[in-house]
Amino acid sequence: MTLPLLISVSHAGTRIPPEVEDLCILDEEEIIRDGDEGAGPIYRPLKEIVSAFVTTDIARAIVDMNRAEGDRRKDGVVKTHTCWDVPVYDSKLEEGIARILIEKYHRPYHKTLTRFAEGMILGVDCHTMTAEGPPVGPDPGVARPHLCLSDHDSTCPRAWTLSLAACLEQAFGTEVSINHPFRGGYIICSHAKEVPWIQLELSRGRFMSDGEKSECVRQALRAWVAGRKDP
Repeated sequence: MTLPLLISVSHAGTRIPPEVEDLCILDEEEIIRDGDEGAGPIYRPLKEIVSAFVTTDIARAIVDMNRAEGDRRKDGVVKTHTCWDVPVYDSKLEEGIARILIEKYHRPYHKTLTRFAEGMILGVDCHTMTAEGPPVGPDPGVARPHLCLSDHDSTCPRAWTLSLAACLEQAFGTEVSINHPFRGGYIICSHAKEVPWIQLELSRGRFMSDGEKSECVRQALRAWVAGRKDP
C-alpha cells in the first residue's frame, strides 16, 4: 500500500551550485558536516512507499530550504557561516547572487511541496541531527535524544504527534522527545495551512546503522497510517 504521506528531505544535498562554485571556500567535509549526514540512505527508501517525496541536491550550507526567504542570519536561508561557525565565503556575498540562489533553488522547492500537498494526510520533514548541539543552534554542546518529533505546538494535531511518537518508540525501542531540542522549522510552519506537517529528527549517533534507522522509520510510518485516528 502506498502511504498518503508527503516526505521532505531538505538537507541531504551536497552540491555547490554554479552561481557560487568559485566563491565558496568550504571543503567537501565541511559541506557534508553542515548538512544532514546520513539523510539520503535513511530517508531515500521512503520514496518507494509514500505518495510524494521531495528532496534537493543543493547543499544546506549554500541554500537552506528550511529557512524563510527573509532570514538573513549567518545560519539563515543563504548562509554566511555553517552551523559549526565556519565561514562559507571569504568575503560578503553580493545581494544579487543571494537573490538568484533563493529564486532558483529555494522557491521551487517550496512550490513543489505546495503542489504535492493535495490529497495527503500528513507531511513529514525528515532530518538528521548531531549527537550534541553544534555552536550555532538552540543547544550548543548539549547531548541530544535519539529521536525528536516537532509540531511547533500547532502544525498538526497533538494527538497525531503523540501517536506517531508511540509508533517510532515501538520501532526504535527508544524514547522520542517532542519539540526538544527543535520545535519545528520553516517548512512545517509555512506549509501547515495546506496539510498537517511534522518534523522528524534522527540522531547521527551510532546507536543503529543508517539501514536499520531507515527500516525503523518505514515500520513506524506504516504503523501510524494503519492505526491513524482523526482527532
